[in-house]
Amino acid sequence: MAAIYPVILCGGSGTRLWPASRSDQPKQFLKLVGDRSSFQETVLRVKDIPGVAEVVVVTGEAMVGFVAEQTAEIGAWTTILVEPEARDSAPAVAAAAAYVERQDPDGVVLMLAADHHISEPDVFEQAALVAAKAAEQGLIVTFGVQPTVPATGFGYIRPGAALLDGSVREVAAFVEKPDQATAERYLLEGYLWNSGNFAFRAATLLGEFEAFEPTVAAAAKACVDGLALEAGIGHLDRAAFAQAKKISLDYAVMERTQKAAVVPAAFAWSDLGAWDAIWEASTRDGEGNAQAGDVDLHGATGVLVRSTGPYVGVIGVSDIVVVVEPDAVLVCHRKDSQAVKTLVDGLKAKGRSIASRRSASPNGTETLVSTDGFDVELRRAPAGEALTLPISTIQLLEGVLEMDGDVYAAGAVIPLERESRARAIGAATLLVTRPR
Repeated sequence: MAAIYPVILCGGSGTRLWPASRSDQPKQFLKLVGDRSSFQETVLRVKDIPGVAEVVVVTGEAMVGFVAEQTAEIGAWTTILVEPEARDSAPAVAAAAAYVERQDPDGVVLMLAADHHISEPDVFEQAALVAAKAAEQGLIVTFGVQPTVPATGFGYIRPGAALLDGSVREVAAFVEKPDQATAERYLLEGYLWNSGNFAFRAATLLGEFEAFEPTVAAAAKACVDGLALEAGIGHLDRAAFAQAKKISLDYAVMERTQKAAVVPAAFAWSDLGAWDAIWEASTRDGEGNAQAGDVDLHGATGVLVRSTGPYVGVIGVSDIVVVVEPDAVLVCHRKDSQAVKTLVDGLKAKGRSIASRRSASPNGTETLVSTDGFDVELRRAPAGEALTLPISTIQLLEGVLEMDGDVYAAGAVIPLERESRARAIGAATLLVTRPR
């Protein structure tokens, strides 16, 4: 049997899991279900599968530290390929396939998302070995999960004729997320959830890229030709990577190839796409409640409550989500979990950095605008607090500030040519514009 190379795609930020998940701390690195992140669970799930030669993680520069820290925490070793920019999934997968082919011309890639939850690793391992065996025969195999409910948030696969020994089937069609009535029909007709995880020979997939999206194949090979690893980290060439078309793997290959097959998988699976999915995957008490952090529940049923900041008490409510971070609070009905993206899009439209980044520090500093030339911060200080202010221009929006023996009232604009100390007389709010 050919060697297996798990490739874990580790991008994205999980907008629907705001305010816990944001660009500076994406969902795959958060411990949302249990004591490990979904990224850590994914690494642990694949590293000891029989035949695994090397675990490869594809991620962006901003996430390398998370990957290194979290793999060290679980005692695992991975090779990290760093994307110079996000260009959707096809260029990332192609670059990983080119790397694996360079390592092993016969290597089989097990391509997995870092942010999925699979509660039965033994069942997953059996399905992965079946998929890898089929991939050796030149098929591009996806994992099709047996639906448990008529979900409208997933894409579906219509299985076709049996292949090989009957353990895999042709993909008759990939279908988009359905409405409720269509999802109910799909359930009755034996459709499978499209998990977005795959197995293929690296050479097979690269051949399909050459046929359908040659710029992606050429960029992937160019990225890898000069790739050198240092401490297990390799940076893909920026100029070469930029030549790849920005496109998903589904559109680039899976919806066009004649080699698509599906392994019907019996493991419980979730893409942890929204807070209702986190509730579903979490351990719940006899009243259907899931909780994490400094939380008390009284007379509540079917709720998800988690806090990484202050104490939260919840009384007499049902079927809601409460998520508390030090700088933001979300409250919604569980059935409205998908609408969190709309909320975040609204924050982005208003220019609120809280949509994608946590406040810079617990003292109430929030970065409003960040460009190549300057940062604009909103800083709040309680009465009596001492402040260290950088070289910047300060606009005092409210309150009174004492600095270098002078007292400034609301409306003052203060240019600072050196780092300065100040004290808030009463609660103060400052706009700080500083060069980068």
